[in-house]
Amino acid sequence: MENWKRALLAGSAGTSAIMFLKGNRTAGFILAGVGLATLASEYPEKFAEFRENIPRYVEHGTRFLDAASRAGERLAEVAEKRSSAWFESLLET
Repeated sequence: MENWKRALLAGSAGTSAIMFLKGNRTAGFILAGVGLATLASEYPEKFAEFRENIPRYVEHGTRFLDAASRAGERLAEVAEKRSSAWFESLLET
């Protein structure tokens, strides 16, 4: 990769992160797009491969989020039962 592309990529990524942190989402997305376009121009075959695998990535991400939400629900149920039992034992004494 040429030096000017590295500088463009680093600058757009850094500035995009700063814009997201400051709350300026529009500028953050535009600058992130500039960085991605720079990468795509350098590695078109990798981006084509990534584009083909997007449905698989989405499926794996959805499964992970489902498992995480089920675990969160179970933890909330356990915490609710534990807190109500603790409160009831406090009232009994």
